Amino acid sequence: MNTVIAFIIIFGALVFFHELGHFIFAKRAGILVRDFSIGFGPKVFSHTKNETNYTIRLLPLGGFVRMAGDDPEMVEIKPGHRLALVLNDDNLVEKIVLQGKDRFPNARIIEVEMADLEHDLIIKGYEDEEDETLKTFHLSRTAVIVEEQAETLIAPWDRQFASKKLGARAMTIFAGPMMNFLLAIVIFTLLGFIQGVQVNEPFIGELLPEGSAHKAGLQEGDVVLSIDGAEISDFDDITEIVRSHPEEELIFTVERNEETLDVPVTPKREIIEDKEIGLIGVQAPVDKSFLRLATFGFVETYNWTVKIIELLGTLVTGQFSIDMLAGPVGIYKTTETAAQAGILILMKWAALLSINLGIMNLLPIPALDGGRLLFFGVEALRGKPIDRQKEGMVHFIGFALLMVLMIVVTWNDIQRFFIIK
Repeated sequence: MNTVIAFIIIFGALVFFHELGHFIFAKRAGILVRDFSIGFGPKVFSHTKNETNYTIRLLPLGGFVRMAGDDPEMVEIKPGHRLALVLNDDNLVEKIVLQGKDRFPNARIIEVEMADLEHDLIIKGYEDEEDETLKTFHLSRTAVIVEEQAETLIAPWDRQFASKKLGARAMTIFAGPMMNFLLAIVIFTLLGFIQGVQVNEPFIGELLPEGSAHKAGLQEGDVVLSIDGAEISDFDDITEIVRSHPEEELIFTVERNEETLDVPVTPKREIIEDKEIGLIGVQAPVDKSFLRLATFGFVETYNWTVKIIELLGTLVTGQFSIDMLAGPVGIYKTTETAAQAGILILMKWAALLSINLGIMNLLPIPALDGGRLLFFGVEALRGKPIDRQKEGMVHFIGFALLMVLMIVVTWNDIQRFFIIK
């Protein structure tokens, strides 16, 4: 149960901040955001406030922000439709009633001749079958379309995604992955302030009470000059020598309070992954200076971003394997392992997942944010946007291929973790 809760919280947080990026910059650009949803499937919670419907759905495996004009508008009013218009005190249409007209006894019933809900914001029609006078009704910018109990706010052209300048649209899409990188920076920074920043310097860090180093008399803060005469330049040198000499006495030459001491230490023998190594119970030294802590989140996020991109580079070299990918099942199992290791390891895993989500979404693949940014780049070169239907078809095909890949990866995860071969 703890793993399920951890998985939902972590994945929900990553999706929330990703979609929050899209949401904030869409609002800043003046785009009407119809839906802010976390998860997929049936609604668990729904609340409408300030034009936007906020929902939490059953499956915490994604989310979406639906912006006006980003998808085809769902309601289309055509000539010949009979509908009811509810006017406000300024004689502007505030409700366009398609279904449920009986709930509005004072509404004006018309047969539509033409309707423009985007640019001119007017509806023209005949109010009486015997009256051939074509009447024009002007719409309020906040008019809603009523279908039974559902109300949909109209989207004037200047409130739609496609009406905005290229830079504003690109920033709205880029903001999702950007927020994932910012979240990783925040998590790593918190980890730094909690436990300090590990540094690769030739110092003795925290000692375990039952370790060989503590029993031999080494102290935290000792500077290791050499081990058995071999000069030490960093903590990695200490680790390498200790691991390669289990149950062999080593002479640590250390500097302590401006004195040089020789301390004999015998590493304990341990078997890890079928390999015999030596351990003395010493952790790497940590730096808790404010400058180091303040920059740690940025540095760690950058380093892990480079490592992940290098891994993705194996796609080009042909060294990539399907086993290197993980779907929801693989992520769940790794989350289980991280949760068992403690809250700090779980936080680091969440930061790595956030970086992964940001990078994957920036890949130039149709249906992902990177694919959309690629189309914006083509638009910048052409000086005009690509036909929306053609772009939509490319994204649809890309989405279908991603779903196939997800099924393959998930099945591979199931075989790895649950099927005994």
